[in-house]
Amino acid sequence: MFIFNLKVNGNKFVKILMAILCIIVLIITFIICYKLIFNNFFQTNDNYLSKSTVYELNTKNYTNVLQNVHNNIDKYVGQKIKFTGYVYRLNDFTSEQFVLARDMIVSSDFQTVVVGFLCHSNIASNFEDHTWVEIEGTITKGNYYGDMPIIEIENIKQIQEPSDEYVYPPDDSFVVTSTVL
Repeated sequence: MFIFNLKVNGNKFVKILMAILCIIVLIITFIICYKLIFNNFFQTNDNYLSKSTVYELNTKNYTNVLQNVHNNIDKYVGQKIKFTGYVYRLNDFTSEQFVLARDMIVSSDFQTVVVGFLCHSNIASNFEDHTWVEIEGTITKGNYYGDMPIIEIENIKQIQEPSDEYVYPPDDSFVVTSTVL
């Protein structure tokens, strides 16, 4: 049987070792507290700053983003967004409104429905129905038979019809991690 006896009193080496160990524990505690406090601070600022960046939609994420924004309008008010589609109007739209639309394939025999964001622009009347455009704008909350996200267009330009004009229904793979789309 082996017995180890350590005498703490009077030994300077042990006292210095204990002091160093206490200092290391204090430094580690300080680093952990610093990271906890400042990571939360910067995360909040990142969410604020992210609204100034432009999120670009594409054919793969289009309907997932569209569904998420419609379901959580208040989270996305102020978010800048950029995407393409064609001008689509209903009879009760004003001259400053249109849907920036895409055709969503809903069956295996390529039956489609029109989906898209309602948009508002002072120059909307310059673009005819079924004209393909690229827009950049900001998500606002408006009313069209209930609360609805409306894109306030800041930039709009006519483009050629893209080769990937169709989009597909939303899937379960889209996971929202923040207010950034």
